[in-house]
Amino acid sequence: MSRTDTTDGPPTILDGFAPLAARYDALICDLWGVLHDGVVAFPHALDCLAKLHEAGLRIVVLSNAPRRAAEVEARMNEMGIEQRFYDKVQSSGEDTWQHLATRPDAFYRGLGRRCFHFGPDRDHGMREGLDLDFVERLQEADFVLNTGAHMAEDTTETYGGELEKAAGLGLPMICANPDLEVIRGGKREICAGALAARYEALGGPVRYHGKPHRSIYESCFEALPGVPKERIAAVGDSLRTDIAGAQASGIDGILVAGGIHAEALGITEGETPDPTRLARLFAADEQRPVATLPVFRW
Repeated sequence: MSRTDTTDGPPTILDGFAPLAARYDALICDLWGVLHDGVVAFPHALDCLAKLHEAGLRIVVLSNAPRRAAEVEARMNEMGIEQRFYDKVQSSGEDTWQHLATRPDAFYRGLGRRCFHFGPDRDHGMREGLDLDFVERLQEADFVLNTGAHMAEDTTETYGGELEKAAGLGLPMICANPDLEVIRGGKREICAGALAARYEALGGPVRYHGKPHRSIYESCFEALPGVPKERIAAVGDSLRTDIAGAQASGIDGILVAGGIHAEALGITEGETPDPTRLARLFAADEQRPVATLPVFRW
């Protein structure tokens, strides 16, 4: 049982990660909202990664990006998140692609080969190397691959007609990113998870890949052989995905308050959240991290 399950009393709020460093041998670290904002890497996060590397901690970067892990890593490197500071990059998109490629269970073996893709052109790397026929009409599809909205300003209503039609056809949906929203350069955008939630509300079946689902964490643990779970923590900015996923997989969860929950907490980047307000947020989401940091800094 992780310490996330047993923490009581007021929330533990720390100024940075340094007081926690000796407690862990490895971190499973969120990307968007923790290491970068979708546009630039956070200098404080880069400094923290450097300090963790010096302290000997192993780092697995785990992102709910609907893209192959190699694409995610290449973008990280372009932003200045250097390869020497982490051991592995895993993504929800990679997990999705591997399942579509290998068909490891009865659900995937029964999917069929004709795929309708909800998603922007930048996600077309998810199509490469798969033995699938990508169709332009829902009536021709066996299933739907959902990687998110086409445009930053889109809402779930933008896709209401297509989602209703797909649900009416009973098409299974593969969601390559369970996140509901993301903050890109300070602006909120919906993610594939928002479309999937709307689809489920319409009665459509959805198979998810990524946080908070336990299977994605198993691939991270495989990259950390010999490290016991009580010496691993997950760091992220979402209670619904990062902290819930940590709890479900039996490791500690550490929340970065200055990300997706900053508006609800009434703070801007770097500000310390009010303990009472933070406790209310935890109670509403039924999640309890072992500690909360304003941002991912040392």
